[in-house]
Amino acid sequence: MQTDPDQGRLRWRCRRGMKELDQLLLNYLQVRFAKADVAERERFAACLELPDPQLASWLLGRSAPEEPELKELIARIKAAAVAA
Repeated sequence: MQTDPDQGRLRWRCRRGMKELDQLLLNYLQVRFAKADVAERERFAACLELPDPQLASWLLGRSAPEEPELKELIARIKAAAVAA
């Protein structure tokens, strides 16, 4: 049962074709998304619009976003992978 009508669409957007990204993003969607506030959900959806190299760089620790809100989201996505 999905708690958010857009969750199915987001699940599809989490499939990036790079196994590491797919797993990190899908774990976040499964573990954390339903508990996230509206602002965090919107940031997550916006992140899914980023190019794969940028997202991979952030999620795989090669670089970090400058915006504090995005840094926090990236940390939560990584933490969800550990919790899954």
